[in-house]
Amino acid sequence: MDKRLLEIFSAISPCKSFADIGCDHGYITEKMLKENKCDFAVISDVSKKCLNKAENLLRDYIESKRVQAFVSDGFDKLPLVDTALIAGMGGEEISKIILKAKNLPGTLVLQPMKNAEILRKTLIENNYFIEKDYIFKASSKFYVLIVAKKGAMKLTEEELLFGKTNVMGKGKDFLEWANVEISKIEKYLDNKDLSTESKFRLESKKERLIKCIK
Repeated sequence: MDKRLLEIFSAISPCKSFADIGCDHGYITEKMLKENKCDFAVISDVSKKCLNKAENLLRDYIESKRVQAFVSDGFDKLPLVDTALIAGMGGEEISKIILKAKNLPGTLVLQPMKNAEILRKTLIENNYFIEKDYIFKASSKFYVLIVAKKGAMKLTEEELLFGKTNVMGKGKDFLEWANVEISKIEKYLDNKDLSTESKFRLESKKERLIKCIK
């Protein structure tokens, strides 16, 4: 299991029932069961072909009734669980899955690949309290990881854009990511063909990032 998956796994608290939405190979579900972090697990994917990879890995658990596999669009066909993981999708796509769901678990562990600010807004508007929200580095890439539980909260503009834990804790990986982003923005701003609107948006983001890392 690579560093990214290990970081995601470490963020999941023990629970009775667990669901991995868009489970890919099923490595996290396998580790959840092997380390007794859940009693029962659900794996799902919109594609039966993709789901087969995880079914093959988890065959023994499926036969012993500790895992159920579903071809499902998000939560559509799944039983209600305590904790659900959605990783490796865009923040907008994860938001659509959340908004479509009739029943949502008490805890969501989310790893959006982009548009994390859209996902944060969706969580807040749907009565989730963001417990952790931070950037971590794995294999020279930066990833966002969010743990949210049912409950109300408000976020500042900076927390909505960059993550509550990052803004409050200023962790090493976040600071490195922020400096990389600032350098990228400065290069974009050198483009003479940049529109006034784009320039304003980039300068605003740069100012907010500088404020966050001070």
